[in-house]
Amino acid sequence: RPAPTYETVSHRTLKRLWFAHSVLSTISTRKSAYGQSPLIPELVREVAEAGKATARVFCCSALDQATALVTKMTPDVHPYDYDLVVIGGGSGGLAAAKQAAKLGAKVACLDFVKPSPRGSTWGLGGTCVNVGCIPKKLMHQAGILGESFSDAKEYGWHVCNDGHDWNKMVTSIQDHIGSLNFGYRTALRDNGVTYLNAFGSFIDAHTLAATKKNGKIETITANRILIAVGGRPSYLDVPGAEECCITSDDIFSLPEAPGRTLCVGASYISLETAGFLTALGYDTTVAIRSIPLRGFDTEIAEKIVGYMERHGTKFMRDSQPCAFEQRAGGKIAVKVKNTVFGNEFETEFDTVILAVGRHAVTAGLNLGAAGVRVNPRNGKIPCVDEVTNISHIYAVGDVLDTRQELTPVAIKAGVNLVNRIFAGGSIKMDYDLVPTTVFTPIEYGCIGMSEELAIETFGDENVEIYQSYFKPLEWAVNHVEHDGVAHREDNACYAKLITNLADDERVVGFHYVGPNAGEVTQGYAVAMKMGAKKSDFDGTVGIHPTVSEEFTILSITKRSGVDATKRGC
Repeated sequence: RPAPTYETVSHRTLKRLWFAHSVLSTISTRKSAYGQSPLIPELVREVAEAGKATARVFCCSALDQATALVTKMTPDVHPYDYDLVVIGGGSGGLAAAKQAAKLGAKVACLDFVKPSPRGSTWGLGGTCVNVGCIPKKLMHQAGILGESFSDAKEYGWHVCNDGHDWNKMVTSIQDHIGSLNFGYRTALRDNGVTYLNAFGSFIDAHTLAATKKNGKIETITANRILIAVGGRPSYLDVPGAEECCITSDDIFSLPEAPGRTLCVGASYISLETAGFLTALGYDTTVAIRSIPLRGFDTEIAEKIVGYMERHGTKFMRDSQPCAFEQRAGGKIAVKVKNTVFGNEFETEFDTVILAVGRHAVTAGLNLGAAGVRVNPRNGKIPCVDEVTNISHIYAVGDVLDTRQELTPVAIKAGVNLVNRIFAGGSIKMDYDLVPTTVFTPIEYGCIGMSEELAIETFGDENVEIYQSYFKPLEWAVNHVEHDGVAHREDNACYAKLITNLADDERVVGFHYVGPNAGEVTQGYAVAMKMGAKKSDFDGTVGIHPTVSEEFTILSITKRSGVDATKRGC
């Protein structure tokens, strides 16, 4: 009789072949992984014979086709509990876990939050959702609303400002965060991801110890492991720092109003926090050791600090706190050293917030047991396309060395990674021209190079800088002053494009200071990713009257020396 063809093979027979192929592949994988089969010899022989018997049903060509189909169906046959285990339930880890599960992988996600020294803890979702972007922007919005009272009055509204209720704000924000935590757990369940509220650490390159809150340890194995543990705020190594100070881990759930506050550090986290606290009516000071917003455009950083100073935030420049002490009545005594002259002085605050940097949470992962290399200076993991030096162990997010610590970066990198692993994708994360926004009282959005980096890269003679100062139309009717400073200053906003003259004026840097910076900046990021030149900006018709249209009419260069301030719309 004619030999069976691929088309005439029954579904039941294919399933038998699939079973035999899977078991034989598992045996082979286990032998290579452990040196010997963990199955009893009799069962091995039985399965092998079943596989041979199944194979004899087919002619060679049909068998080859069926085997190819089975191989495609089971590309990742292995002896482990999971195809992928994600350590860390932040933005990048969750996105990767859900996407991998959607692609058919068996996935587990481990997440565990160790309390801050003050005792703060939170639910699933990582830094951004719980103690970062989300509560930060909501408190920033609370400050914006307070600053808008004088606008409303000038527009004819009869409004009464009876002060701010800190507890009400915190409760509302934490309720929203709680709903997000619940939503993330539900999303994992709906996508078939196993969620373990446990701290993951390596036993070997494929085995993890999952330690739960009660101390119980569960051992799980995985063919692939993704490290997405993120980072936590650092503390100053000075007396009283952990005992007396809080960080961004604590401020957003602080049960009582902070009162007179010191923000230590010149990072965007420090300036953002000081900004919304000032706007909410609290006496706020920032201690800066050297330069503000290191890594950002220096000119812009000074504009932001200058604006904040004029609008109520105090700055102690060249100042480094060197000791903290709790005093009677709840006050915190802070000893401060001037970094230029070396003299010391003491002052008191109700709350001290440290924002002096962050560190990757890799210390407890026992990465050495898996052979994963880390940067000894910062604990971060060097990777190439999110792959560590161990080919089946990956990393995304803030734990990556020399990469941006931004939520959308972690999400996109995580999704791209699992698409390459489980769907044969080829798209890699592009860490160039990533847009970001600093939510200080006057917001700052940027893409690409700072002025300093552009000049260093291309040379001063090849860099052209277009700039403009302006005042948004919405501010025009408010002429109220506070302590001699206009609440809505003329020319407080700023637009700057940096172009490379040697490349037909390709735009290499975009900088905007003004309201709604994130909304303004996002669209221009698409243009710059597509290689936009100054002529493309010039050829675009602006929407009038908006602040964003300023970038379509920039004509004054910095080297010309022409006054770039505006009078009228």
